[in-house]
Amino acid sequence: MISVLLVGTGNVATHLYTAFLKADTIAITQISSRKLENIPEADLTIIAVSDDAIAEVSSKTNNKFVVHTSGGCAIDELKNKNNKGVFYMLQTFSKGKEVNFNDVPFCLEATNKKDQQLLDAVAKSIGQKIYKVDSEQRKALHVAAVFVNNFTNHLYKIGNDICTENKVPFEVLLPLIKETASKIESLSPDKAQTGPAVRKDKKTIKNHLDLLNLNQQEIYQLLTKSIQNSVD
Repeated sequence: MISVLLVGTGNVATHLYTAFLKADTIAITQISSRKLENIPEADLTIIAVSDDAIAEVSSKTNNKFVVHTSGGCAIDELKNKNNKGVFYMLQTFSKGKEVNFNDVPFCLEATNKKDQQLLDAVAKSIGQKIYKVDSEQRKALHVAAVFVNNFTNHLYKIGNDICTENKVPFEVLLPLIKETASKIESLSPDKAQTGPAVRKDKKTIKNHLDLLNLNQQEIYQLLTKSIQNSVD
C-alpha cells in the first residue's frame, strides 16, 4: 500500500479523496490546510490548495516527498526541504459534479526516477492517462487550458445573457455546443472553424454588432479579427 496524505478540502482535494478511497493500493488521509500542527507521515503528500498558499503550506511539512496540484505553479514554488514534485490533473473540478478519472490527463513531474515512478503508480491507481510534463510545458498547457475551458465558458455565459435578454432558451444552443466540442476529436480546430468571421460576411457581422452591448462588441470584434488573421 502507498500512503498518501492529502492537504486541502477544496474542489480538487474533494474529488481526489473520493477517488483514492476506492483505490485498493492507496491508504489515504486528508487534512485541512488550516490544521498543519501535526502532519501525519506519508509516502506522498499532495498539497491541493490555492496557488498563493502552496509556498506557505509546503514549508510546514517535513514529509519525504511533497507535490502540489497546480497547473500554473512551477515545481520550485514548493518550499519543503525534501523531495518535490507536481501531480497536476488537467481537468475542471466542481463540487457536486462527478469526475471520471479514467478520462483525466495526469501531468506528472518529479526530480528523480524513483519519485517519478511513485507518482506514476499513484496516478494509475485512479486513472489511465499519464504524462511526464515539466514546469515549462505545464505552464503552456495551463494557458492553453484557460483558453479552451475558462474563456470558452465565459463565452457560454455571454451567449446565455444574449438569449435571456432576447427571451430565447439557452438550451437551444446545447446541441451546437456538443457538436463543436466533439468535432475537434476528428478535425483540427482550424479546419473546424465556421461562421461569419471566417467567411468574412461583413453584413452579418454588422448585424451582430448592432445587437450587442459595448463589452460584448469588444469581445466579438477581437475574436472576429483573430479568426480572420488566422485564415489569411
